[in-house]
Amino acid sequence: MVEKLHIGSAFPAMTIPLVGGGAITLPDAMNGRYGVVLFYRGHW
Repeated sequence: MVEKLHIGSAFPAMTIPLVGGGAITLPDAMNGRYGVVLFYRGHW
């Protein structure tokens, strides 16, 4: 079962493929203390 994030929870590590090739690893690729991750479905 997946656990929800709560206030103060650490962001889970994940590797996400990029549209143009390659991948990004979160949260390692985020600089600073705060960040926003937006998942876009692409089309309906």
